[in-house]
Amino acid sequence: MKLQNIIIMLASAFLLGTSRSAAQLANTLPKNEFGLTIVNNTIDFKALVTQDSLKQMVAIDKYGTNVKTDFVYATANNFTHQVLYLKPKAYLRLAAAKALQAVANNLKITGLGLLIYDAYRPYSVTKTMWQIVPDDRYAANPAKGSGHNRGIAVDLTLYNLQTGLPLPMPTPFDDFTEKAHHNYSQLDSVVLANRQLLKTAMEQQGFKALDTEWWHYYLPNATYYELLDIDFKQMKKLVK
Repeated sequence: MKLQNIIIMLASAFLLGTSRSAAQLANTLPKNEFGLTIVNNTIDFKALVTQDSLKQMVAIDKYGTNVKTDFVYATANNFTHQVLYLKPKAYLRLAAAKALQAVANNLKITGLGLLIYDAYRPYSVTKTMWQIVPDDRYAANPAKGSGHNRGIAVDLTLYNLQTGLPLPMPTPFDDFTEKAHHNYSQLDSVVLANRQLLKTAMEQQGFKALDTEWWHYYLPNATYYELLDIDFKQMKKLVK
C-alpha cells in the first residue's frame, strides 16, 4: 500500500475517533448533586463546540452598535447586596446573539438601543442567588438551572440613543413585586407602551418573555444548550 494512502487512512480514523468522542461527551460528563451536567472547564466546552458550532459563545458587543451594558451584579447594588461576579462581559450563544443583533438593528431605526443588565452568568452565581431568594418567580432554581447559565437568556431594557437614558419602565431592574409582571396594567400609558415595545421587538426575533419580569427574555430551546459554570476570565479566552 502506498504511503500516501496509509496517511489518508490514519487521518480519517483519527478524525472519526475525534468526532465520536465529541458526540458522546455531553452524555459522559459528570453530574452535579441535582443530576445536571455542568460544563465547568475550557477543555470540555471546546469539545462541545467542535461537535456543534452553534454552541459557541460570542460577545454581544460584536453584534450590535447600539448595545451597551450596566452590570449590576458586578457591584453590591443588587438584590443580593453582594458582588456576584468580576470583570463581566455580555456573552450569549451564537443563535441568541444573532437574534439580539436583529432586535438592535430594528430598534436603531427608531432611535433606540438596548441596555443589558445581565446575559451569560456562571451556574455558581445562580446557586448563590437561590440561597438568598429561593423563589422561582424571581430566581432560577439550581435544580433546573437558568437560561442565563445556558447562554440563551438576557436581562435588558431600552434606551434613547440621543440622550443615552433608559426609557421609563414599570419598575427598576430586579424589582420583585407584581408591578414587574407583564400582566400588571395599573401603569402610566407611556410606561405600558415602552414595556410592550420591548416585548414586541424581542418576540419578533424568537425570544420569549418571562411573565414575572419585564426585563427577562430567553430563547425557547434552552435544554439544547448545556449549563455552564465558566467564569468571565476563562470565557474571555474561549470567545472568538
